[in-house]
Amino acid sequence: MKTFPEGFKWGAATASYQVEGGIDNCDWAEAARDGLVPPCGQACDHYNRFEADFDIAQSLGHTAHRFSVEWARIEPIAGQFDENAILHYRAVLTALHTRGITPYVTLWHFTQPVWFTEQGGFEQKNSSEIFARYCSYVVLKLGDLCEHFSTMNEAAVFASNGWLRGSWPPFKRFTLTDRVSITNSGRQYEAKPSWGLSPVFMYFRVMKNLALAHNAAYRAIKVVSPQTEVSHVAHVIVFAANGNPFNKIKALLANYLWTHCLMKRIHKHCDSVGLNYYFYTQFGDGRSWKKTDMDWNFAPEYIYDALMMLARYKKPLFVSEGGVADEDDSDRAEYIKKQVYGTWRAIQDGAEVRSHMYWSLLDNYEWALGFKKRFGLVEVNYETLERSIRPSAYVYKKICEENRVVE
Repeated sequence: MKTFPEGFKWGAATASYQVEGGIDNCDWAEAARDGLVPPCGQACDHYNRFEADFDIAQSLGHTAHRFSVEWARIEPIAGQFDENAILHYRAVLTALHTRGITPYVTLWHFTQPVWFTEQGGFEQKNSSEIFARYCSYVVLKLGDLCEHFSTMNEAAVFASNGWLRGSWPPFKRFTLTDRVSITNSGRQYEAKPSWGLSPVFMYFRVMKNLALAHNAAYRAIKVVSPQTEVSHVAHVIVFAANGNPFNKIKALLANYLWTHCLMKRIHKHCDSVGLNYYFYTQFGDGRSWKKTDMDWNFAPEYIYDALMMLARYKKPLFVSEGGVADEDDSDRAEYIKKQVYGTWRAIQDGAEVRSHMYWSLLDNYEWALGFKKRFGLVEVNYETLERSIRPSAYVYKKICEENRVVE
């Protein structure tokens, strides 16, 4: 029997802007008002329905839940913090503890307060100081209710979609991005491309500033809460190659630029590392892949390779996201089973993986694609906000409760 270590945590994940609703003072809400991305509106109204949603998670055997707090709610004006927002998230954490669910909090999941973007966002030199101030404040206020805080989610995705692809704020696009992009991030909202190299230089500046921001936040958090486990959530794309030596070089370079370049800058300021896994791509691949509703390769088992890439940094790991867009729920159970098996394999080969959280607990706002894609274990009717548990969620429940791979 392929079992997981005793005490292994199982659950699902959400992110504030994608599920809470009612957030109108961040860059994505501003972009929606300008017609640059789909509106989010009330989303799933999770802000008001979190207790009922956590009842569902508990019923499905979940013992962990990852969610993000909304920076724009907590710091609506530069340097001024909203205690009511803190009280709300304390209630969220208390609700999880009451249900025996361990919380994992992400301090920043893509969306930024409007005041921060108006100052220049992560392009500005002092962005790391501003970010560290915010992070330390939140941990000071919430750290007694949570042991696990991630500073940021998917720095590379944020920077590449904002400064190379141009489909996310601040909509800066490099003309050659189409030659290397493998994601479906909302092409109808892509900015007009720039023929110069300035977006590339700005992308690398932003990536450097994000690394500095994580490191500064880590140090600031440790001042106010030395015992807190601080992590970075990395989005790892597994780039592989056939036997062609040129393709092998391309894969090595792609893995370095996408994953290792940032990790080498920040791993000494991580107590653990979260993995978000969705993509496997092979240079020189002649296979005909089954596709998800996002038009991504159906390759859940390659989470093994992603975990082993991160395991080289000798940190405890957790699967912070991994899931599939599957509107009719025909493939999700298979996806989950193969992903869990890949995670188990990584543990057998030395990766110190401590928890697994499926993306997502609920259907949600999929960024520049709006509400079209369905990732949830729980279906959401966006007109009535009714929740319906999908059959695949019960397959995952069996895995969670039995703490093992299910064939």
